[in-house]
Amino acid sequence: MRINKVKSKNAVSYYIIRSVRRNGKNSSEIVKKLGTEKSIREIYGVDDVDAWANEQLRLMNEDETEKRSSKVLIPFNTDIFIEKDVQLTFNVGYLFLQRVYYQLGLPSICRKIKKENAFTYDLDAILSRLVYGRILFPSSKLSCYEQSKELLEQPDFDLHQIYRALSVLADNSDMIQAELYKRSKMIVSRKTGILFYDCTNFFFELEQESGLKQYGPSKENRPNPIVQMGLFMDRAGIPLAFCINPGNQNEQLSLKPLEQQIMRDFELSKFVICTDAGLSSDANRKFNNLGERSFITTQSIKKLRSNLKEWCLDPTGWELEGSRKKYDISKLEDTPENRNKIFYKQMLIEGYDEERDISFDQTLIVTYCLKYKQYQRSIRNRQIERAKKYLEHPSSADKRSQTDAKRFIKKTAVTGDGEIAGKAIYELNVDTINEESRYDGFYAVCTNLDDDPADIARINRSRWEIEESFRIMKSEFEARTVYLHRDDRIKAHFLTCFISLMIYRILEKQLDEKYTCSNIISTLRNMNMRKLDDHGYIPNYKRTELTDALHENAGFHTDYELILPKTMAGILRRSKGF
Repeated sequence: MRINKVKSKNAVSYYIIRSVRRNGKNSSEIVKKLGTEKSIREIYGVDDVDAWANEQLRLMNEDETEKRSSKVLIPFNTDIFIEKDVQLTFNVGYLFLQRVYYQLGLPSICRKIKKENAFTYDLDAILSRLVYGRILFPSSKLSCYEQSKELLEQPDFDLHQIYRALSVLADNSDMIQAELYKRSKMIVSRKTGILFYDCTNFFFELEQESGLKQYGPSKENRPNPIVQMGLFMDRAGIPLAFCINPGNQNEQLSLKPLEQQIMRDFELSKFVICTDAGLSSDANRKFNNLGERSFITTQSIKKLRSNLKEWCLDPTGWELEGSRKKYDISKLEDTPENRNKIFYKQMLIEGYDEERDISFDQTLIVTYCLKYKQYQRSIRNRQIERAKKYLEHPSSADKRSQTDAKRFIKKTAVTGDGEIAGKAIYELNVDTINEESRYDGFYAVCTNLDDDPADIARINRSRWEIEESFRIMKSEFEARTVYLHRDDRIKAHFLTCFISLMIYRILEKQLDEKYTCSNIISTLRNMNMRKLDDHGYIPNYKRTELTDALHENAGFHTDYELILPKTMAGILRRSKGF
């Protein structure tokens, strides 16, 4: 093998290549792409890139030499106990996360923070274990410290230093987010022309509110203090930036400050903000009606003025992409061919921004789909069945929320003559059911773009990925329940969740998005190695298509029958890009 340095107009790229012979002809193949000269300097903090590349070549040649050995005989005894209190099994699944962690340059970010602060502990070791633990063994900080001992590389910090590090991480959260964005562009494609924004909340196992922990409208309907998290994600599905706000704050107020942070720290100025109806205030729309910014936001048809609402629900005048014909959706037959078609129509709503003395025109786009109609109808039918069960126990049938099945129950406390009834009467509210059914299949958005309505509808439908990101944090990463009390440590907790999500999403992209989140994470959690004294390590996990893909992407293998200690040392170096 040898180093191949390729110079182009904009960069110098380093590769490790080797000579091969195919079909009687000599050729060469790339063994590993080391990166560009600029990315190597920034990510690994080296000055002499040529010397660094030659060291990578030397290490890979050593590994190749070791792999040529064939059989190793290891003696075992049937009458000797294993040593007491000696750990024999270690997780190596974190190495695939560590590779992305180093590609993002987080060790150099930690070194930069350490230079500007007076502490002696290893911030990089603490942050990396918090991130690996959040993905592999989500738990409290105490449990994370204990479980980090299950990794092949043992922790070299104390528990109390974790809590000290959380305060430092919180103070540098904005800088870390900006640096991660800049460095992530070197390893994956960031599609920042379209940005998705959404909010969710996380609850605490306590009753006393203070600081960020405030009582607010919980989406889980829990009687606990909560904090609010706002998250930006690009169109590639990779998180961009986040913010943490008090749980009692209106989520509409969170968009503008975080967007200003992105424009300032990320040097982004031209993008389209895509949000749901809960974040679509006039103030947010007007803010993104300036410069090169635009917006696409979900619009509740029920909350429109009566004339616009009737226009949306009017069955005539609908269009279909690629056709000039006008359709009457009331005459559509429910056939497999029509079921997936998305019909649309649009209307320009002229407006004015008095504060800035500029026009504020919006386009209302409404779509109709038979498949979506069936989906909404099936959900409501299940809710109606639950409402009927509530009628069997009238005392628990009071209405609670707009999505609760109890909204379909009508409570009558007076008789038809206006007299007070001796006992309240509960029954299905047919009027509410019929009113909701009018909106089945319809979906509306507002935008200040002049793009094709079908393209705008497709962009808006991509919002599911940010909702999936929240689900991953809450389910797989178990970011809730939060047990921390101090505001700075709460912010640091969600910073580690954000970094974990970014690392996972990048790994998912590198695996060509062929595998589910639960499959990837469960595979990494179960990738253990059994240590055989000084002889080396043997895999203690099932080799699958996914483990093959992980190894191919990482450029190293932990799935040989036996891995010698020196070879394992080389694997650890390569997981860090060395």
